[in-house]
Amino acid sequence: MVKKVKTNTIKSNPANPRIIKNDKFRDLVESMKGFPEMLEKRAIVVDENMMILGGNMRFRAWQETGFKDVWIDVAEGWTQKQKDEFMIKDNNHSGEWDWDILANDWKSSELNAWGLGVWENKIEGSDFKPAMFPSQSGAEVTDDDIEKGSDSLGSTFQKGTERKFIETMCPECGHEFNVAQE
Repeated sequence: MVKKVKTNTIKSNPANPRIIKNDKFRDLVESMKGFPEMLEKRAIVVDENMMILGGNMRFRAWQETGFKDVWIDVAEGWTQKQKDEFMIKDNNHSGEWDWDILANDWKSSELNAWGLGVWENKIEGSDFKPAMFPSQSGAEVTDDDIEKGSDSLGSTFQKGTERKFIETMCPECGHEFNVAQE
């Protein structure tokens, strides 16, 4: 059951194996300031002694916002082994992002502001021209480059259809994904 308590009743867990560094921490604090209701739906998980099992970094960021109350969910009756297992599993993010959906349905500036840490488009929207090949990452891609590259992209670039897709690569991680062109 989720309930609201005073932040000074919660204890950070010294055995927490997760950390958050400067920029990401500041992003998390700003995110919480802008959308504090989110923490009610992602309550801090504590044991009977009010020791955090899940949400150490969210709690630390919440404290930084200056809010005096926090939502918690108490895990009662768990063994130490269960508490330890939860602490690891809660931080073990098994899923992966669908980069095509992210690139086509979300603005990179929003995703970065929300802490995802993705590519940065200097110009959001239809003016964005991705590098189609790693060798072009430092050069501007011209319309001719896009037209030449479209012939080699096969089904991801369909001439005469409403949506055209350009294969691009994340400059940070090298992941390849398609970006819809208007």
